[in-house]
Amino acid sequence: MIDDADPNAPRKAWMGLLARAPAERLAALLDARGPRPAMTWLRTPELGSVMVRGRAGGTGAPFNLGEMTVTRCALRLPCGTVGHAYVQGRDKAKAEAAAIVDALMQTGAAEAVRRAILDPLAQEDAGRREARAARAAATKVDFFTVVRGED
Repeated sequence: MIDDADPNAPRKAWMGLLARAPAERLAALLDARGPRPAMTWLRTPELGSVMVRGRAGGTGAPFNLGEMTVTRCALRLPCGTVGHAYVQGRDKAKAEAAAIVDALMQTGAAEAVRRAILDPLAQEDAGRREARAARAAATKVDFFTVVRGED
């Protein structure tokens, strides 16, 4: 869901989509566009960890759940546009591809990149979410009150 009041909402949405995308699929879609653009590293892909926080019941007081490994990087295209990426795990190639797409989405090629990369990833992400919801729905138990005929 995109918040219209937040001017950064579209970028947040595509950054989240890139972070959730399977690495092989992201690389395949990016490479299908043609050769990757020239770039200069501002921060080469590096591994680190972040603290993951949770809330009891989704609304309780926050607590530290544990740490998660992430890979981050930043790069600049020849036009001066800067792309960033933070992805879960230790996949430097995925972080690079996500940063390139982020940078391209801030240029005049944004609509072509959206059609070629982001739209297919969004459709696949929606399919994965629907399949997960269907698997969860299959385990749903409906409790009902049995009316006894003694009354």
